[in-house]
Amino acid sequence: MKKLLAAASLLALVACGNKESAPAPDASTTPPAAEPASEALLMPLPDNTVPEITAADLATRVKVLADDTFEGRGPGTPVGEAAAAWIGAEMHRIGLEPGGDNGTYFQKVDMVNQTIDPESSYLTFDLPDGTKRPTTLKEDSVIWTKRQNATQLSFDPSDVVFVGYGVDAPEYDWNDYAGQDWTGKTVVMLVNDPGYATEDPNLFKGKAMTYYGRWTYKFEEAARQGATAAIVIHETEPASYGWAVVSNSWSGAQSDLVRANGGEDRTMLEGWITRDLAVELFKDAGLDFEALKDAAKTRGFKPVPLTGIKAEGEIKQTIEPVSSRNVVGILPGKKTPDEYVLYTAHWDHLGKKPIEKTGAPGEDFYQDQIFNGAVDNATGVSALLEIAEAMKTQDLDRSVMFLSVTLEESGLLGSEYFAEHPTVPLNKIVAGINMDGALPIGRTKDMTVIGYGASELEDMLADYLKGQGRVIKPDPKPQAGSFYRSDHISLSKRGVPMLYADGGEDKIDGGIAAGKAMAQAYNELRYHKPMDEYSDDWDMSGTQEDITALYTVGLEIAQSDKWPTWYPGNEFEAVRKKSLAGN
Repeated sequence: MKKLLAAASLLALVACGNKESAPAPDASTTPPAAEPASEALLMPLPDNTVPEITAADLATRVKVLADDTFEGRGPGTPVGEAAAAWIGAEMHRIGLEPGGDNGTYFQKVDMVNQTIDPESSYLTFDLPDGTKRPTTLKEDSVIWTKRQNATQLSFDPSDVVFVGYGVDAPEYDWNDYAGQDWTGKTVVMLVNDPGYATEDPNLFKGKAMTYYGRWTYKFEEAARQGATAAIVIHETEPASYGWAVVSNSWSGAQSDLVRANGGEDRTMLEGWITRDLAVELFKDAGLDFEALKDAAKTRGFKPVPLTGIKAEGEIKQTIEPVSSRNVVGILPGKKTPDEYVLYTAHWDHLGKKPIEKTGAPGEDFYQDQIFNGAVDNATGVSALLEIAEAMKTQDLDRSVMFLSVTLEESGLLGSEYFAEHPTVPLNKIVAGINMDGALPIGRTKDMTVIGYGASELEDMLADYLKGQGRVIKPDPKPQAGSFYRSDHISLSKRGVPMLYADGGEDKIDGGIAAGKAMAQAYNELRYHKPMDEYSDDWDMSGTQEDITALYTVGLEIAQSDKWPTWYPGNEFEAVRKKSLAGN
């Protein structure tokens, strides 16, 4: 596709769009592009989409958003933010009203980019025999810091202690940190949670990951306990992704929201090490990794020091205050415009960074620095815009908000910012639907609901799917914790009923085996890798059906007075009731 040099024309593109047939908001409410970067590159807006939800329209937008022009849509980068500007311009072209700050389509998200210097930053382990075991960044360790108030941080040799799963969960009568002072120590922990390890449905949530299994929680808890450094041991099965995902996702610039205390309450160093390195270190300390891993899944497990082993580290980093943007458009309702149906999809991906040689088995290796994020999540943004274009033709009782958030790949930060600073009251959001990573595998007999068994939104989806001759199926990999790994959770934990439904895996052409094979190939070869690229041979027919189903659920809510609720006993039911009561 042709690139457009848009330093001078960015404002005009966002303000005017380029499709004469599409109704546009009144010119007095048209926003400028927020802080356009010099010589930002934009792709042209489509001029051939139709109001109906079609596979061709979905593919058109995915192709644009996943183009090399946007260099992987890195938040805070000139070309990444140009992708956000493109989305705002497309919302305007479709005819949505601005829903962001000061009459614009954008909600500013203040952030910092922290980039460690790999040449002078290190994590080293002092061994019992007096030697040192340095780690090799990206090969067997990945490190960073969430502290934003210093460009250089270091810590003296620190006792290393294995803390099992690193969980303090009173409601499950579980505390891996009980009875010790963790000040000045380096804690090493397993990924996921004890329920996954035992598959006991009465322990945590059995095989389904809880929030306690998320890496974000583990680092936060280690900081609350006073540790100096926190390290997660990577294993592919309990993490649900390989080491390449870790080394690609947590190297290069790391983004975070601006913290009031500069991140001083976080550990000095956070990071991952490979399982192989962990096994070596445990052996050096006279310990059996597998035996301790087995012991860690038992209630009452006590932390075990890696006797004779100390960790020391240093981080040198650049800290760049920048800003990114959530993109917000609204279709106002005619009867109760202060009530909203919400659609969400994150626009960001991993950007551009140096990587090693990569390629699929049997293919030539090639060098590529751009993480295009075609499936993750150009598909979700394309779906969001496609639903908006279809919804524009409908008479709506309630308003519908279309929210494309930033910084999902940095820990759901854009949606968290929106939830902390909502542009409309959260108790006026009737329900929401999140779209993240639609795999183009063709038509299926099912749709997958992540976090199945949560709310009445599932019943509405199931009713529609019956008309398509399809069914809902629960998440086939609940141990991956996907319910806690996408932007809906930022709204869910504040009570808003959210549906996160994905494509199915029971392909009409090839059955479950074919669907699983395609999903496995994506996870192993493309997820968070440069190979997540758009191809003209994608089969978007199944995605079209899935997005039509999600559109229909939202439309039903927008044209009614229904307030879908969480199922009784759901973990978010109480906070929703409190929110609706105005408390």
